[in-house]
Amino acid sequence: MNFTKSQCPYCGVGCGLKMKPKSSVSDDKWLVSGDRDSPSTQGKLCVKGATVCETLKDGRLKEPLYRENLNEEFKEISWDESYEILKENILSSIKNYGPDSIAMYGSGQFHTEDYYVAQKLLKGAIGTNNFDANSRLCMSSAVAGYNRSFGSDGPPCCYEDIDHCSLILLIGTNTAECHPVLFDRIKKRKRNVNDNLKVIVIDPRETETSSIADFYLQISSGTDLFLFIGIANYLYKNQLTDQNFIDKSTESYFDFVKHIQKWDLKKISEICNISEKTIIDIAKLWGESKNVLSLWSMGLNQRQEGTAAVNGLINLHLMTGQIGKEGSGPFSLTGQPNAMGGREAGGLSHLLPGYRFVKNKIDRNEIEKIWGFPEGKISAKQGLSAFEQIEAIKKGSVKIWWIAATNPLVSMPNLNFVKKALLKCPLIILNESYEQSESIKYAHLVLPAAQWSEKDGVMTNSERRVTLCPSFRESNKNSKPDWQIFAELGQKIGYFKQFEYESSSEVYDEFLKTTTKRLCDMSGLSYQLLKNHGPQQWPYPKGSVPSTSSKRLYEDGYFPTETGKANFCIDDPIGLAEPPSDEYPLILTIGRYLSQWHTMTRTSKVQKLTKKNPEPLLEINSKDALSLKIKNDEIVKIKSKRGEVQAKVQITDKIKAGTVFLPMHWGFSQKNMCEVNSLMHEKSCPISKQPELKACSVIIVPN
Repeated sequence: MNFTKSQCPYCGVGCGLKMKPKSSVSDDKWLVSGDRDSPSTQGKLCVKGATVCETLKDGRLKEPLYRENLNEEFKEISWDESYEILKENILSSIKNYGPDSIAMYGSGQFHTEDYYVAQKLLKGAIGTNNFDANSRLCMSSAVAGYNRSFGSDGPPCCYEDIDHCSLILLIGTNTAECHPVLFDRIKKRKRNVNDNLKVIVIDPRETETSSIADFYLQISSGTDLFLFIGIANYLYKNQLTDQNFIDKSTESYFDFVKHIQKWDLKKISEICNISEKTIIDIAKLWGESKNVLSLWSMGLNQRQEGTAAVNGLINLHLMTGQIGKEGSGPFSLTGQPNAMGGREAGGLSHLLPGYRFVKNKIDRNEIEKIWGFPEGKISAKQGLSAFEQIEAIKKGSVKIWWIAATNPLVSMPNLNFVKKALLKCPLIILNESYEQSESIKYAHLVLPAAQWSEKDGVMTNSERRVTLCPSFRESNKNSKPDWQIFAELGQKIGYFKQFEYESSSEVYDEFLKTTTKRLCDMSGLSYQLLKNHGPQQWPYPKGSVPSTSSKRLYEDGYFPTETGKANFCIDDPIGLAEPPSDEYPLILTIGRYLSQWHTMTRTSKVQKLTKKNPEPLLEINSKDALSLKIKNDEIVKIKSKRGEVQAKVQITDKIKAGTVFLPMHWGFSQKNMCEVNSLMHEKSCPISKQPELKACSVIIVPN
């Protein structure tokens, strides 16, 4: 039997998969392997991807469920009854409180079609821009940073650049555990004794990622932007810049130079807690390297100065002309399989499809025309971001909250506040595939959603490569793709023509129209082309020829700003939103384990994965453990201003003294529960509105 090809539905690397039934399709057991024809990952696969088909069948929701209040038991209802509840409540809420009384919280695990129809339903039919997604929690600072520097979102690099760079800087990313296939690609070069690749890793926690570093900087949490300014200062003073590129392709350089000269290396070294020599060594290495590639993820984005930190890193690329050429550029690694597709489809509260903005009248009018709505139907008012939606529920201004393909009762910051807020919401709707989701406990209406493997759809990975993900196994007859749920409701509330889709391919074809002549132009793609020729990288305008080769943005030195030049961004560093104090003297940082995925609704079902990481462990430096008189394997309490959790201690000198670490996966329904996000604060970047989920101050209390 032929293999079915698809993209892995876990991280944003987007590994190519091949699936084949072990015996018969009815057996529902699948052999999974890496797709050697995948231009992105060339047959490589991590342990989660290799076991993904083991997560698809068990523990699934089979019928719509409803209860009027949270004290009642759920009752099974029909889809017709579900749509009546949705229609009645949504139309009533619009009439009595206005369209902004409704909000939706989506997911980077949507297919692009799901994302797109959700935008059309909320921002078009209902008339509110209150759609946000869990990408707000992970990648919105990268989106904002690219927009500020380049005039548009869109990572300019390709995975192939890993093979051609002479220097890689890894910051705010534990690539070995969060993007393992890309890490293996770097590690392969480091194993070659004839390869002169240099690697810099910056992280307060020593991980497998730092094991390959030529320079490992264990800087203090929240000091990245200070470090970037120090590097920039050295590059400028020692003329390690590309003045031709600066003159031709950038602006605001001299204002930027004045800004960075306010900070001397001695002061920066004290703030970062590293030596001046170390800063000079890596600055010199950056300035003298032919091709510099930087990779970052949550550690840079999840900060109150996340956007500023991203722009601080991009400034270094602009100073040295390290962009738009092979082996060079600032490369944001997305956390979810289709976070990129969501950005393309307008899946945040300030965006519209095709890299447009809700505040731009021309952008709104263009989308209204494509969607078949009259001019003015899309609101000019920016919608609520993820945590703003929670705050609006608490205040009573949002009456209906629709969650889809995500589990905010584990992943949101300040979880105790979130729980109290949601108890006040009159109607919470949840599109979910699995019975074991913490968010079900707070829902009134639960809709069984078809997921990856059971529906046709498209996803875009971190290097802008688009893959068709076909249905290859039967779904429960009562589950529906998210896009279909949104479209059928759109028809029932009076917009029959606008939501008259026969298939997901029709949805995709309409979405492609929104990308025409945009930076993310994909107007030359189709399901049939992707099926026949495999994944394709955008830009892919009409007339493009299918290819497996890589495309880089900005190779001509021209950027999609008003002047055609990239911007040097000027920001004063401010550090952590919640630094340590006498009462809470330690900094808690959180992250992921290789064998687990987000809130574990899938991965907890695979024994091989749970065996590797059976419980959350509190990593603490031996000096801190000694002063607190706690021992290895002891159960301790970790307290912040917002809550407390318990975890087993793992004493290790691989984490910086004064810093502790916990994984984020274990919600309240999991064995060994450890709701780490109940400790984290919701303070966010004022530009990207991304919460600082990477750090808060805590105290450790022995039991």
